[in-house]
Amino acid sequence: MASARERAADLGVDAVAPSVGALLSVLAAAGGAKSVVEVGTGAGISGLWLLSGMRPDSVLTTIETEPEFQAAAKIGFQQAGVAPNRTRLINGHALDVLPRLADAAYDLIFIDGEPVDHPRYVADAVRLLRPGGVLVVNLGDAGYRVPDPNAVDDEAIAAREATQLIAADESLLPVVLPLAGGLVAAAKAFVPDEA
Repeated sequence: MASARERAADLGVDAVAPSVGALLSVLAAAGGAKSVVEVGTGAGISGLWLLSGMRPDSVLTTIETEPEFQAAAKIGFQQAGVAPNRTRLINGHALDVLPRLADAAYDLIFIDGEPVDHPRYVADAVRLLRPGGVLVVNLGDAGYRVPDPNAVDDEAIAAREATQLIAADESLLPVVLPLAGGLVAAAKAFVPDEA
């Protein structure tokens, strides 16, 4: 993990805090996550945390627009001994990629991409989650500004909107977590079978 953090620093990539990483690992392990989507590969640090909690037969699909970030992540995955068939690195915009992924097929989705696009990622993420699956949105520094109605910068507005979308979705059981700048997590509720 240390060398991955060094690569992130060299690339100017903000890496998730260890507390956020530990939470991702715990959520992946507790849910027996087999299929996980990550929006925003960065240098692979959050991916390493996710993989550490995922099942041995699992696959992490991680989406990133910057090829050099994905190259750094790939090195980190290799150095950590992650088998190549456990990761699927997709270079592209999540807004283009997420609509092409299968409905109700993922156990955990971690959104850590472009903060201004978080509300649009949330809509796709809810569709992609299976019942019992977990959505985690990293609000980053904008998380501190969500409760402040005077915070009207684009990132604060997007973080506030993403949080409100999650809270308003009746299929989700949400919680706001005060880790790092702030996270919103939600489990997709099970729907009773209709007779």
